[in-house]
Amino acid sequence: MALTFKGGIHVSEHKHTRKCAVEQMPAPKTVSIPMSQHIGAHADPCVKAGDIVDLGQVIGVVEGKLGCNVHSSVSGKVVKIDEKKANNGILIRNVIIENDGENRLHPDIKPWSKKLEDTTPDEIVEIVKNAGISGMGGATFPTYAKIQSALGKVEHIIINCAECEPFITANHRLLLENPDEVIGGLKILMHTFSLKEGIIAIEDNKRDAAKVLRERLGEDSKVKVCLLKTKYPQGDERQLIFALTGRKLAAGKLPADVGCCVFNAETCAAINRAFATGMPLTERIVTVDGDCIKNPKNLLVPLGTTYRDLITFCGGFSKTPNKIICGGPMMGVAQWDIDTAVTKGTSAVLALSRKFEHYFEQPSACIRCGRCVNNCPMRLMPSYLAMFSMQNKLDMAEEFSISSCIECGSCSYNCPGHVPIVQYIRATKVKINDRKRAMQAALEQSKLK
Repeated sequence: MALTFKGGIHVSEHKHTRKCAVEQMPAPKTVSIPMSQHIGAHADPCVKAGDIVDLGQVIGVVEGKLGCNVHSSVSGKVVKIDEKKANNGILIRNVIIENDGENRLHPDIKPWSKKLEDTTPDEIVEIVKNAGISGMGGATFPTYAKIQSALGKVEHIIINCAECEPFITANHRLLLENPDEVIGGLKILMHTFSLKEGIIAIEDNKRDAAKVLRERLGEDSKVKVCLLKTKYPQGDERQLIFALTGRKLAAGKLPADVGCCVFNAETCAAINRAFATGMPLTERIVTVDGDCIKNPKNLLVPLGTTYRDLITFCGGFSKTPNKIICGGPMMGVAQWDIDTAVTKGTSAVLALSRKFEHYFEQPSACIRCGRCVNNCPMRLMPSYLAMFSMQNKLDMAEEFSISSCIECGSCSYNCPGHVPIVQYIRATKVKINDRKRAMQAALEQSKLK
């Protein structure tokens, strides 16, 4: 029986590219590589205009703070360093590199010299840190920090292959085409945490991937392949942990606090590559899809490639899109500029027409049906959170645990009154955080007087 969690919804899958093998996209003539592709401090460029760089060379560093180094995805010449707005509206420095087409590998990139069994956890943390790996499922938390903070606490290590968002098939294709990379990464992590067992969790709409993994594993009983019920948001780590272990992750707690650590499948493969070849994170698989794309594909893309380049490689638009989204349609971010660069957290670029928008000509209104409450995987009351948000009642929103909302969109998706619940919640979270920062600043100011 497939494992699952309480709440959630069934969404139309639209997995059109599930049979599209991953294509290596040629690196564009120019890449624009953001210095922030992760949670934490922005990297500082360590190159300047006119420098010649190699593929895999460090071009941005974070020192003394939470963050990830950034590496060049091509060899070539640094044209300039400028500031561009990211999809969250924040100005970020970008290193613009003119590709020389030589794919000249940096001389420091070499396989790890020790056997896995002779490698210490601290050395693995350092390998992952030097490779600039951040969570590739979309969260982009620095992976070395996740490993480091969980050492000595973990009983279950889970590789998240749920990929529950509509359209996205990047992880599915990775499992079918390169299962050894995912298995290899899992075994590195098992050694790191001194665990004898690891779990690869897959939704049951990807049974072909589960079959491939089981065939690869053969008699190896150390790795379990577990099927999950296909339901959104099965890929959220809280729901994943509950489905597999029955453990509940409280608000404000980390998976390690309940003895678990969760890694995305592609993050796992990146760890394996860093260990086996020394190659840092310079490319990733991106699903390019939507009813406005002529030839939807799964592409292996150098970081810093623009969405425009991806779309052009897929034949361009078949019709004018109403919306372009980075990520999935449920939790992704709408884009205003198709010259935005692919980053470590870009799992998909979707071009969608108006038919995918929950458009309603009449004013939205809550009809007290309770669907959002039934569907909420976090057992919250989204209708109340939306109401408090509309009335700017920040204290009440906090009292009803607005910070526990994972913004999965299940409430908005099934709302017959077309209330944009998640948008209200997101805006209110920003207001609450701004208020907390202002209070903290005022407190610090008063101490100086």
